Amino acid sequence: MTDLLWVVVVAFFIALVLSFAIGANDTANSFGTSVGSKVLTLRQAYCLATLVETCGAILLGYKVANTIRTGVVDVSVYNQSEKELMIGQLSTLSGCAGWLMMATLFKLPVSTTHSIVGATIGYSLVLRGLNGIRWSNIGYIVASWFLSPVLSGCITSFFYLLVNSLILKQDDQFNAGLKILPYLYFFTVSINIFSIFYDGTENSVHLEDCTICPVAYVLPKENEQPLEKETEIEDERVNCITQIKNFFKPETKEESQCIKLFNFLQIFSACFGGFAHGGNDVSNAIAPLISIWMLYHTNSVYSDDEGPTIWLLLYGAAGMVIGLWVLGHRVIYTVGEGLTELNAISGFCVELGSAFTVLFASKLGLPISTTHCKIGSVVFVGLLRWRKKVNFATFRNIVLSWLITLPATGLFSAALVALLRKGL
Repeated sequence: MTDLLWVVVVAFFIALVLSFAIGANDTANSFGTSVGSKVLTLRQAYCLATLVETCGAILLGYKVANTIRTGVVDVSVYNQSEKELMIGQLSTLSGCAGWLMMATLFKLPVSTTHSIVGATIGYSLVLRGLNGIRWSNIGYIVASWFLSPVLSGCITSFFYLLVNSLILKQDDQFNAGLKILPYLYFFTVSINIFSIFYDGTENSVHLEDCTICPVAYVLPKENEQPLEKETEIEDERVNCITQIKNFFKPETKEESQCIKLFNFLQIFSACFGGFAHGGNDVSNAIAPLISIWMLYHTNSVYSDDEGPTIWLLLYGAAGMVIGLWVLGHRVIYTVGEGLTELNAISGFCVELGSAFTVLFASKLGLPISTTHCKIGSVVFVGLLRWRKKVNFATFRNIVLSWLITLPATGLFSAALVALLRKGL
């Protein structure tokens, strides 16, 4: 295998480029809404993202790297053909990096996981035809194009309508928010902690184990005012139809003090999302590199030795951080401002709805894309709040980029592996 040392060297370089592209494109999933709602400045978002995404990549990345490496193609069909598998993985890195960089330049948020899967299918079709491809997984991905944004949008809409009913429609929004806020902290922390450990650890984690710490946020009420002996009640007709209509009717005005109550809550959710994103999507860049490293050193497709995984994940995290600081603003502004206007309340509902959707769908085994969930949530909340202030031209371009992600990366990868195979 020493004659393929050049593949390892080139793979390290392209993996860095891919990590750069992931940082420039996919990090908008976590912090785009916080910047768009003016809760964080762009520089503050960069600093927080650098910290939490690096930690997520190092602490959670190993599991996703192994899944991406073996979940799309049955590597056993490359037994005794390890050199072909190496150039196939190199083509995967190249196809995905090229597509993500192009999408970033056009300010379009696309799914990194789908890009990796499309590139993997491309090289496998050239080298082995239809043999070895796990087509059921491909069907799940196609289903996720429609399932992810709709499901996330519906769940996010429910959260927003709930906040709207409990807080924004009250006469004193600020005091109503103070009463509800501890429960929102409890629910947010519980969901995000469980989501991170459910997706990132090999051991099972129960939801009740994740509520021990968050329960501290729910404080007992003090100094409650007793009801007066006689209370005047206004004569007003109330029926279930009126209540339902009022629940779905958007609020007319959001007080600035009430909005500020959600600032830290949204930042908190964004940091959780960034941590989980680092554990998932940095691994997408490193999984093919781990395969190439393993094949070069063991000359076997069956080896469990993954090499210096922690250092490779740190290498990918470094590339992602550089990409975030250099080009991250392009897609961040698309997610945070290009689709609709957001504030801390709507931005928090988007973060919470997306996280809950990913967790709920993962538990049921449903195919979900984090990118698609976030975009669907932003659009649905925009329709609830502003009706006609959703930029459907931008949304159309984003959806088109989703549809061509698999074929675009697949064609690029297939063309490259066809050229490289001639040199073996």
